[in-house]
Amino acid sequence: MKAVIAYKADQKRGHAWRDYFGRSDPGVEFRVWPEFGDPAEVRYLAAWDPIDNLTAEFPKLEVLFSTGAGVDQFDLSSIPDEIQIVRLIDPAIVEGMREYVSFAVLALHRNILGYQQSQTEGTWKPVTTRSAADVCVGVMGLGSLGQAVLDAIEPFGYSLRAWSRSQHEIENVTCFSGSDDLQTFVSGCDILVCLLPLTAATTGILNRDLFNAMPGGSSLVNVGRGGHLVEGDLLSALSSGQLSNAILDVTSEEPLPTDHPFWKNPRILVTPHIASMTGYDTAANALLENIRRHERGERMVGVVDRSLGY
Repeated sequence: MKAVIAYKADQKRGHAWRDYFGRSDPGVEFRVWPEFGDPAEVRYLAAWDPIDNLTAEFPKLEVLFSTGAGVDQFDLSSIPDEIQIVRLIDPAIVEGMREYVSFAVLALHRNILGYQQSQTEGTWKPVTTRSAADVCVGVMGLGSLGQAVLDAIEPFGYSLRAWSRSQHEIENVTCFSGSDDLQTFVSGCDILVCLLPLTAATTGILNRDLFNAMPGGSSLVNVGRGGHLVEGDLLSALSSGQLSNAILDVTSEEPLPTDHPFWKNPRILVTPHIASMTGYDTAANALLENIRRHERGERMVGVVDRSLGY
């Protein structure tokens, strides 16, 4: 049976990917929604939004590829077990996250949000800078992105911590794991970076109890998902001074409504989910290589463990 992949996401990217497939492997037919042709010929589907009646729409479907790094947008329980679910692991996503978190950590360490507010007020307010060695950065989530971020910020000299579901051993990083270690982990974090996958266990994990366990005046970077954060608890923690600043690339509602209090809070920097973005050619190549692996009977990169949700 020939390899036919259907694509249902951003059309500009879809047409670029179709061109890439055409140049790189004409043996794989790439179809962009809504021009799927005969759905019964489709063995692979790349999509961002969930599709209703998946197996009824594509009766020969073997693999569902997420067009992003996460799969929390899918209801995994509704997808038959015989269909493999694969998240996108694109070098451009990793590099973009390394860059963004490095920027965010440096901005928080060097009080850039405070100086931005001083500029708005027209006031000159130098703040004594702590050395990087006296600042502890903690990363929640030790997948490919979390480990890449730790590698990126280590040269600055920060003290590093990490927390994940299972225990890891990483050179120059103090690692914690499991719910019992969570508050101990955050108790030493001056800057907390969330890179967790969104699952039932991690929804709302950035909440009042967690913030209260952090050192007073610490900061938050959320580049995971908006569902990780209890937004009212963040606003309260910033108002009380328990947290000093937050940099948020993800929010519970996207785009963020124009009347949302995050927009006008000087202690919050909001960016529109751009921390890491898929590259056209790099992502297309990652997708094509996975299809080739599947055609050869090999395990694909990024296969989702349904029991974990990622």
